[in-house]
Amino acid sequence: MTVTELAIKRPLLILVIFFTLILFGFISYSSLNYNLLPKFEANVVSVSTTYRGASADEVQSSITKPIEDAISSVEGVDHINSSSMEGVSIVIVQLKDGINTITAQSDAERRINQMKGSLPDDVDDPVVNRFNSEELPVLRLSASANVSPTELYDLVDQQIKPLLSNVEGVGAINLIGGNQREIKVEFDNDKLTSYGLTASQINSQIAASNVSYPAGNIENDQSRYSLRLDEKFKSIDELRQLIIFQAKDGSRVYLRDVATVIDTQSEDQMVNRVNGKPGIGIEIIKQADANSVEVSKMVKAKLDELKTVYASKGLHFEIAIDQSVYTLDSADAVMEDLLLAIFIVALVMLMFLHSVKSSFFVLVALPSALIPTFIMMYAFGFSLNLMSLMALSLVVGILVDDSIVILENIFRHMEMGKDRRTAAIEGRSEIGFTAIAITLVDIVVFVPMAIAGGMIGNILREFSLVVVFSTLMSLLVSFTLTPLLASRFATLPHLSPKKFFGRFFLGFERIIESLKRGYGNILEWTLSHKKWIIIGVFALFIGAVSLIPAGFIGTAFVSPSDKGEMNIALELAPGTSLKETNLKVLEAESLVMQHPEVMKVFSNVGTQSGNSLTGGTSTSNIAELAIQMIDKNERDITQDEFGEVIRNELSKIPGLKVTIKPTGITGSSEAPIQVAVKGTNLADIWIAAKKVKAIIAATAGTDYVEFSTKNPQTEIDIQLDKAKMNLAGLSMTDVGTSLQMAFRGNNNLKYSDNGEEYAINIIADEAERKSVDDVRNVIIRNNAGVQVRL
Repeated sequence: MTVTELAIKRPLLILVIFFTLILFGFISYSSLNYNLLPKFEANVVSVSTTYRGASADEVQSSITKPIEDAISSVEGVDHINSSSMEGVSIVIVQLKDGINTITAQSDAERRINQMKGSLPDDVDDPVVNRFNSEELPVLRLSASANVSPTELYDLVDQQIKPLLSNVEGVGAINLIGGNQREIKVEFDNDKLTSYGLTASQINSQIAASNVSYPAGNIENDQSRYSLRLDEKFKSIDELRQLIIFQAKDGSRVYLRDVATVIDTQSEDQMVNRVNGKPGIGIEIIKQADANSVEVSKMVKAKLDELKTVYASKGLHFEIAIDQSVYTLDSADAVMEDLLLAIFIVALVMLMFLHSVKSSFFVLVALPSALIPTFIMMYAFGFSLNLMSLMALSLVVGILVDDSIVILENIFRHMEMGKDRRTAAIEGRSEIGFTAIAITLVDIVVFVPMAIAGGMIGNILREFSLVVVFSTLMSLLVSFTLTPLLASRFATLPHLSPKKFFGRFFLGFERIIESLKRGYGNILEWTLSHKKWIIIGVFALFIGAVSLIPAGFIGTAFVSPSDKGEMNIALELAPGTSLKETNLKVLEAESLVMQHPEVMKVFSNVGTQSGNSLTGGTSTSNIAELAIQMIDKNERDITQDEFGEVIRNELSKIPGLKVTIKPTGITGSSEAPIQVAVKGTNLADIWIAAKKVKAIIAATAGTDYVEFSTKNPQTEIDIQLDKAKMNLAGLSMTDVGTSLQMAFRGNNNLKYSDNGEEYAINIIADEAERKSVDDVRNVIIRNNAGVQVRL
């Protein structure tokens, strides 16, 4: 007994099977996540290392080069790129296709742990990351309140951030800008000299006086007590009263005598604003398997709740970027296309089958094949995204192919005088292999796409497998449900010219007949001119293939889309202070917000957003404006055109370098063409790179031709006289420690207050950190207590 005979003889069984499939399809649909794109990973692993206060050359020699040597032996490495900036090292490892990134990440972490001992003592631990589309922020917002900057930071960091982290689906929260509370001890070099003291002595005395010890416990027959010895500072005044030195005659030198102790905030490293209003930037990153739309919805609900709870402090949140809005808009647009496709298929079926009942037989195949597909999507961990929804809309026409072919043959057998049941069984059996062939033709096209490797394979896998699942379901429907309905309800249509629909369909048939005659005439002429047809087809094939290399059709990873978002990277001359950069960014913000097309401007000064690999770099001369525009239907200018206008306006600001980065569905776009100039001698590389840049800049169509290596920052080079150092009894450690303490500071010591710890930063007075002469006047003390100026 064939499956078709089983369906016709046991209709209740088939109906129950499809009812169950559709029911579980709806349940699976409600469990699917909404995402913009399928989850995908690139074959890339990065290592980020922070070395506070170090120059780019120092980072290159002390951090980047050892890390490159360590990870070069990781299995599957294709090539390694690195960037050494002031205080930051970033090493990016490109892996070969087919290499497991999780294994490569673990291998890189193991090798770095083995060589960490060779890195400088005060460098932060290297962080190894791999690219994952799930780690891109779903929400970017700014928090502000009617409190001091330090109170706002503590409020966001200690209270708001933990509450947002508890929202279901939230994976990580990054804070941008803001200043944490800091106890600053600014010593005066002249006073230290007059008392014969050094900054190292201040650090040692504070460290020795700010301690607690677990002293054990005492116990007797009746009770048990723990011993607590806590001599940490209880107040700022207590710190000021700390005795730094006591002479034999009883005279004392207090910390207040040689330094200014201030309860303040850390120095600005980054500044965040939304529409010109200062605040603390918050980036919400969802968990890997979370629904981005639901996470965004729940976080926004939590934000409304927090605004009510902290209304007395005037807490306010301004959402700059919400990925869920674009995700839902894109999904809704695809769903509209899907419904439109179903309507058009129904109309076409009605026109050709001339019967609402017969059209219904075919249309039943759509939900019966589409809805059970959600079961497979859920089982394979897919989500509702642009690719899977686009596959569903594409497959609508394919799903009815098998049912149409089989239904047409059933009607042919009915026209031969057979009853509906016999016609359904024999009609399906006669055309069954043809239907299978039609289905397999589609499957053999899409299955290879599902098993393709690399990032392309990851993105297309959901698209291709959804097509395969739904097409196989349509074949099952055409072998069971379609013959079942035809065997019970099929009737041959009889068109009467006396009725409106009869006249309409007869007129449509006459049009089809005229088209058939026209096609017959064309076919007759074609068969009598075979040579010219073959030459013409060959010419068309060659011409089509030549369009891409000839430049008529371009290529891109993802076609540009008008998402209404863009990032503007701003850069000033190396060495520009954060304060000066902030003034230029304020001017740029003012120009951008004058345009009615702009809805929100999210500003980051001192940093530019990276990706999940590298994070954002922190440098005083760079900034970034993230612009959100109004809906594209409400403006007369495209995203790319607006970017050109903004670039021309901002380029007029003196000293400001502007780079526009339109945001597509995969995030901010980087340079589409990158040329690497390699060599062993840096001076020769620069000469060659300048020649290459000149050639590329002169090529028609190029724009933003720039070096990835930035201009070197101005440095003060300290060259020590080793002979004089020996005479003075000084070592390199003495000199380096004194310089670090004076200009970089030492914030390793902590001050406790209300259960929270804040850094005690020991550093030279700000007035003594302004010029080269201040560097020359740094005081170094040898083991004999003699003071020597640098």
